[in-house]
Amino acid sequence: MSESRKHGLSSRAGAWRWIPTLYFAEGLPYILIVSVSVIMYKKLGISNTEIALYTSWLYLPWVIKPFWGPVVDSIKTKRFWIVLMQILIGGGLAGVAFTLPLSSFFSYSLAFFWLIAFSSATHDISADGFYMLGLSDQDQAFFVGIRSTFYRISVLAGQGGLVIVAGNLEGKLEAIEHAWAIAFLIAAGLMIVLAAFHAWVLPKPDSDEARAVESFSALVTEIREAFTTFFQKPLILRSVLFLLFYRFAEGQLAKIIPLFLIDELSAGGLGLETEVVGKVFGMVGVLALVAGGILGGIAASRQGLKFWLWPMVFAINLPNMVYIFLSFMEEVSLTTIKIAVAIEQFGYGFGFTAFMLYMIYLADGERKTSHFAICTGIMALGMMIPGMVSGMIQEALGYQMFFVWAVIATIPGFVVASLIRVDPSFGKGAE
Repeated sequence: MSESRKHGLSSRAGAWRWIPTLYFAEGLPYILIVSVSVIMYKKLGISNTEIALYTSWLYLPWVIKPFWGPVVDSIKTKRFWIVLMQILIGGGLAGVAFTLPLSSFFSYSLAFFWLIAFSSATHDISADGFYMLGLSDQDQAFFVGIRSTFYRISVLAGQGGLVIVAGNLEGKLEAIEHAWAIAFLIAAGLMIVLAAFHAWVLPKPDSDEARAVESFSALVTEIREAFTTFFQKPLILRSVLFLLFYRFAEGQLAKIIPLFLIDELSAGGLGLETEVVGKVFGMVGVLALVAGGILGGIAASRQGLKFWLWPMVFAINLPNMVYIFLSFMEEVSLTTIKIAVAIEQFGYGFGFTAFMLYMIYLADGERKTSHFAICTGIMALGMMIPGMVSGMIQEALGYQMFFVWAVIATIPGFVVASLIRVDPSFGKGAE
């Protein structure tokens, strides 16, 4: 018997059975919460201000995720949490579907989205922890690209596939809410199937056990020490400002772009049908995003983060100008829209590589896992706050001037990038 099998670790062949589906299950609820919900609420007549405000609040579970990571570690197993959270996410998605035909659908569906958001954030903690426990060090390195690929496929399936399904059904059913209810029921069924599948195929590594914690106060102490040591890092204020403001403009655009694509021409939008939005934003945009991310990773692995930092800062910010171009054009073809969205999303994917690498660089050290979780929490806060006010700003300025503002809002990203310090050797030779 191999050493891996002796300790309950998944063999490389066995890992192919669960890693692709596990990271598909991690990505799907996230994209439904932060992106697909925006498109759905717009089609159901909710104002841009309300959409941006309330869907941005849904980032909160990821903001505070570092505080309850130790709880997941100390109660039951990661395997238990994965299956339970997938069941809860499936139930929450079904709840969204069943509340959409109701007169107070907005409040009720948001309540279910909150359940999904907390479950999804908890699933992230348990899935990423299980990945390290269920595989040998060599296999963790081997599968890192596979997990990222299937996470991105889930984004394509949600932001593209399910939106296209809803758009198709909008033309066939009398009520738009019924079309979206069916789309969310499909997502709910998929999550329940994934939960059943993972309950069957996930390995049971010996190391996947509840960690003994003497008391609640010991948990609090552990969390406090993680935060204390994080904020004692050199030049930490500059690093936190970078995490908060590098994506300041993107945090606003992320909520408004799909609304701009859908909104009527009379309101300054492009007037695209739901199905077309799924194809443009959910498929063309996502594929460009993935391509940019892959190219960014390859580039950074050759010359390092410090070499590519400024090209990536420009890449994530300057393509935002394509939306000024689209909003001021009197007539715009679908091909032009696709090209513009592809340019912006490719730039975002390429530029986001610098952000991810810097979080890895900043988290390195004795408490790497806890510190990376804190980085991702600050990252989520940096998306949540700009997103919350983006709808109000857009409705006050209109789409044209909002996109002008979004370009001005890239200035903080350039400023904070100039403040950080990176070891020139970091990232070179990374796989």
